[in-house]
Amino acid sequence: MDLSIIILNYNTKQLLDNCLASIKKSKTSFQLETIVADNGSTDGSLEMLMQKYPDLILVDNGSNLGFAKGNNQAIKIARGRFILLLNSDTTVEENTFDKTIKYLNAHPEVGAMGGKVLLPDGTLDKACRRKFPNPANSFLRLFGLKKFSNYNIAGSIDEEMEVDAVMGAFMVVPKTVIDKVGTLDEEYFMYGEDLDWCWRIKQAGYKVIYNPKAQITHYKYGSSQNIPFKIIQYSHDAMKIFYKKVYAQKHSALFNIFVYAGINLRMSLVMLRNLFSSRKSAH
Repeated sequence: MDLSIIILNYNTKQLLDNCLASIKKSKTSFQLETIVADNGSTDGSLEMLMQKYPDLILVDNGSNLGFAKGNNQAIKIARGRFILLLNSDTTVEENTFDKTIKYLNAHPEVGAMGGKVLLPDGTLDKACRRKFPNPANSFLRLFGLKKFSNYNIAGSIDEEMEVDAVMGAFMVVPKTVIDKVGTLDEEYFMYGEDLDWCWRIKQAGYKVIYNPKAQITHYKYGSSQNIPFKIIQYSHDAMKIFYKKVYAQKHSALFNIFVYAGINLRMSLVMLRNLFSSRKSAH
């Protein structure tokens, strides 16, 4: 088995159907397997899978285990030389898998690869190639100065490059690398686990590569839609976990207190902005 495609699903029945339909149209001579790990969906996803895609492998987690733990259940049974994490709210091009496998076969030094992730309007999802967050660029983003931050990488979206991190919506890791660095850290419930994985992969001496020849479309929430408070909390909890693991031991206790306070302040501001925008849209 060359590639194991792992899709975590939680109540995204129609998006999942679209994603699987695009996988079905793929053209490659390599051996693929598709594994859907379901985190306790109640929207008819399981019934749809059994009816329309009886050949895929279904892992029924029974409840919402979160992104890291939910995906890890599928990684444990994956047979591929390469493991692909693919979001259910994506669609792939016909040659995406073929180009992915050929690239990784030719570059054994690569420990993780991401592709060109386009939003529905054709612009790049900037999270698909980024620097690791650190106190400096996080401070700039906190106070609305993200244009001065180096978190997102500039340059042509068609340029292959080594980066700090790619995104979990489309992330391929060789099984041999997973055997060395471990699976996703289950301390993260949602968000941050892809950054953490890339950090560990680079620490182990591998490269993390943005490869624009492998392309997908990501149908993530639009800017006009309100973000649930729980999602805001998860993303900021992830910031704290990542900082604690990677940076906290390098700084004083007082500095760390200010960092955690800054993350909490940012979370409060985002929640307030979201609350006011939802009230405005309701009138």
